[in-house]
Amino acid sequence: MSLNKVATGVFMALVFCLPIQVGEANAVRDPTKIQGPQLQPHAIELITAEELKAKLTKNEPVAIIDVRASSEFSNSENRIKGAIHVKLRKLRYRLGMRPLSNLPHDREIVTYCACPSDESSMRAAQVLAAAGFSHVRVLKGGWNEWLKVNGPVDSKPKAL
Repeated sequence: MSLNKVATGVFMALVFCLPIQVGEANAVRDPTKIQGPQLQPHAIELITAEELKAKLTKNEPVAIIDVRASSEFSNSENRIKGAIHVKLRKLRYRLGMRPLSNLPHDREIVTYCACPSDESSMRAAQVLAAAGFSHVRVLKGGWNEWLKVNGPVDSKPKAL
């Protein structure tokens, strides 16, 4: 078999197989089913804005992580009271730095974003669960739902 025939066969295999694999990867719509190289799927619980608001009112220990996109975060003057903003793509790295490195692994953690279907907060929750945090939840409806229920907010730091 000549080198040209082998190269042609490899090219044809890539042309015909690659779109199927990409299509299958894109067909996964449920963010809880997305797996990264070091992530395993975890069942992620949701929390309503009213439930989170009640926890904050009672001063229950809960860590809140804001993973809104940079543009969404910068266009807002506020964040959920006490929330820590982290870029989703840097979350895994930032777990080794303060203040995230100080979070107890059994502490309840709530992630939120401003995505229409909570995609970023779901992905962040997966990263946290894979890192060993045992009680991670996603704020259902995220930032927009929080604003609807008049949840407590603080002004974000000016240095950001």
